Amino acid sequence: MKENKTGKLIAASLGPGDPGLITRDAWALLKSDSCWLYPVKKTGADSYALNIVKRAGLNVPDDALALAFPMTHDISILSKYWVEAAHTVLEILHSGRDAVFLVEGDASTYSTFGHLARTVNAIDESVETKVIAGVTSFSAAASCVNKPLTEADDTMAIIPAGYGVKVVEKLLADFDTLVLMKVKPIIEDLLDLIEAKNLLAHSYFIERAGTPEERIVSDVLQLRDTRPHYLSLLVIHNPHREHGEIIRGCGKKKKLSNE
Repeated sequence: MKENKTGKLIAASLGPGDPGLITRDAWALLKSDSCWLYPVKKTGADSYALNIVKRAGLNVPDDALALAFPMTHDISILSKYWVEAAHTVLEILHSGRDAVFLVEGDASTYSTFGHLARTVNAIDESVETKVIAGVTSFSAAASCVNKPLTEADDTMAIIPAGYGVKVVEKLLADFDTLVLMKVKPIIEDLLDLIEAKNLLAHSYFIERAGTPEERIVSDVLQLRDTRPHYLSLLVIHNPHREHGEIIRGCGKKKKLSNE
């Protein structure tokens, strides 16, 4: 009897929320006979990623499975859920079927998929994993406000806002554009900094980009005394930054030796 070939674990990046931003590659994968897997923060909860697919008009397969990943930074707790999810994935893959993990945004950018893939490979290193690239939340945010993230020789940094305002202030001196992810915990401190640095006119906020609940705030001081959604970001441009010297052109060609 011929053994089943082990299936692949594939991340389908769905973009930040607008179903129109699902790539053709991701769409084709969703239309295949792969088993859908989607993340939830707890059993029975809605899935942000799955809702993107639903808004795209695709029917959710009856055998689609939810994988629970709680909202915690405690590695000891998360590791337990990653291992549990990995065993669920491996059961599917060892049956010879591919598994597609639904990811909002891009699976290579602040995604659960990397943890899941590493855990699967730690148990069975023969499993092949793959990522279908997608539109990031910050690139979608820039298009929503019709402003470029960078131009010419601009520099850009993308960091979780949780590193704190001292880090943000330091980076403002080194980068033309800062993209701050998940700003909810320190929004008041960030507003204080932006105002003190005279960057209010060069900042904008967006949460749940591309969804029916999308909110864009250009006058960021309106965020005072509010509670932004977990999936929110703040973009700060610093036109006052002093630029260093840029190395341009091609390097000098080395002379070929005749020896």
